[in-house]
Amino acid sequence: MPSPTLKAVTLTHIRYTKGDRLGHFLAWISLIPIFISFGGFVSLFIFRRELQGMFFALGLLISQFVNEFIKSSVKQARPATCALLEMCDSHGWPSSHAQYMFFFAMYFTLIRVRKGRINSGGTNWFFELLAWGCALLTMYSRVYLGYHTVAQVFAGAFLGMFLAASWFWVVNWVLIDYFPVIEESAFGRWLYVKDTTHIADVMKFEYDNARAARKHLVDKSN
Repeated sequence: MPSPTLKAVTLTHIRYTKGDRLGHFLAWISLIPIFISFGGFVSLFIFRRELQGMFFALGLLISQFVNEFIKSSVKQARPATCALLEMCDSHGWPSSHAQYMFFFAMYFTLIRVRKGRINSGGTNWFFELLAWGCALLTMYSRVYLGYHTVAQVFAGAFLGMFLAASWFWVVNWVLIDYFPVIEESAFGRWLYVKDTTHIADVMKFEYDNARAARKHLVDKSN
């Protein structure tokens, strides 16, 4: 009886050449989408419950389904190094890692621009530059580690940016009209779902209100 063919879970199945420090670093860079999904958006839902964040995550999820559909339709092979990586049974065009990260960077930047948070002083550019830097590093890591060709990662990057811009338009020009309805629904009130799109600086708003609430509590106790 022949032995069954085994297949690895590719979610964190990242390989690099032993002793290659750059490869080791880039292998961790390739895991950034996992950190964003489970560390970022799960935490965002648990502690923030913001509709913009929820639809941001939904857009990323939809983009991954689009990516898998395109991959299964085009069926372009990965580079020859896929044999060493045990990845030849999956397709490479477009790169899902590049698509994910460029979707994230584009959508995140568009949110910041819409809120008017970017100014000429340059300090507000830090998080945008960090997002784009991580996207570029992730794209480079997929080629360096042998998982994709240059064409495959560029295809993923452009597709991610296109889908992010399209989804941003859908959310902020179509679906946003329904945010108050979701916020005031039984579901919204039960989970404390909120919309902060209209608040220019959410962090300052919450900081000021937290201080005011504490001051009110102290005044009341006195």
